[in-house]
Amino acid sequence: MSFFTEFNSLPLEALVKKSLTASAEAAREAATKTRFSLADFAALLSPAAGEMLETLCARSQKMTQQRFGKTIRMFAPLYLSNECINNCSYCGFSRDNSILRVTLSLDEVRREAAELKAQGFRNLLLVAGEHPKFVSNGYMRDCIAALHEEWPSISLEIGPMETEEYRPLVAAGSDGLIVYQETYDRAIYAAMHTAGPKRNFQWRLETPERAYAAGFRRLGISPLYGLADWRFEALSVAAHADYLLRNCWKAAVTISLPRLRPCAGEFQPLTHLGDRDLVQLVCALRLMFPDVGLVLSTREPAKLRNGLIPLGITMMSAGARTEPGGYTGAGKEKIHHTKRGIIKEIASGSSEWAPVADRATNATGQFQVADERPPHEVAAQIRHLGYEPVWKDWDAALTM
Repeated sequence: MSFFTEFNSLPLEALVKKSLTASAEAAREAATKTRFSLADFAALLSPAAGEMLETLCARSQKMTQQRFGKTIRMFAPLYLSNECINNCSYCGFSRDNSILRVTLSLDEVRREAAELKAQGFRNLLLVAGEHPKFVSNGYMRDCIAALHEEWPSISLEIGPMETEEYRPLVAAGSDGLIVYQETYDRAIYAAMHTAGPKRNFQWRLETPERAYAAGFRRLGISPLYGLADWRFEALSVAAHADYLLRNCWKAAVTISLPRLRPCAGEFQPLTHLGDRDLVQLVCALRLMFPDVGLVLSTREPAKLRNGLIPLGITMMSAGARTEPGGYTGAGKEKIHHTKRGIIKEIASGSSEWAPVADRATNATGQFQVADERPPHEVAAQIRHLGYEPVWKDWDAALTM
């Protein structure tokens, strides 16, 4: 049975209602448990539990330190391409957005990776839009193979593939796959994805299972908060994580906590997950899943990221650029303009080619980052808080 089948049988709407009406007594009782059901998790997300946030934070902090120590695993995203055939209303890379696009060559990928390595990173996340003409299975395999010797951990955030298409990527040296479901609300999912293969809700939902069958040892999941009700999304991703832990038990599972950020297309969030709600969600996820990694990106501002470090976060990006070539300017000479999926010429001397302050390239990013601190500054802050930034926690030699 796939998660899609199990997902269809879950009483998620009823659990959201239960969460909203949970009593203070039910919230206190849930917070003292050591094993949690989805109903208990719903209680931890309740407004009543929000009134005891200090207690949840203290328990979450203690549990995180017991399981992970006082460490924060560091990683960096490397964007390979912002070409995409999907229309996703909330994404800067959406096909119909009139933006500047580029796909990096292998040499340009090496150049970007070398810059990140010089900054200290040893865990890399390769990110690309979904476009078979530019981002093929062969292209991804070649990018991984070109980096594998110098990068002990390479994860991917790319368009979903079949199991057999994933196998060469694992063989080339990739060990992790990240896939945001974006939203677990099927009606909103259909409204947000108006064209392209991403319209297939079930296909995307079952991606981690196909990745596991192909041999990935890290599986990352998440909704994108700002599309559907945050409690519904949280309950859905908790059910998804629970399924993966039971059925894909040889892999490590991580859950990200991304909130919508401004991007090309100027999409406005449909719902709101406030800072206090985010803190409550981090604590609830930690209590529900003591051994699951919780990931925080540069979508969040520096002050909030600093505050969340002791409360349950185990992985953080730093100094992130969300456009291809963003670290070194690689690919700048071949950037092209697309409008509704059609390449348009840019007039010589056009202002669209003009340098942008603090930007290495003019390619359009996926979204605006909120924490623009350089990696060394983030690492220094982590140490200041009494934690250790971990740049490398894995080596392929361990499996030989």
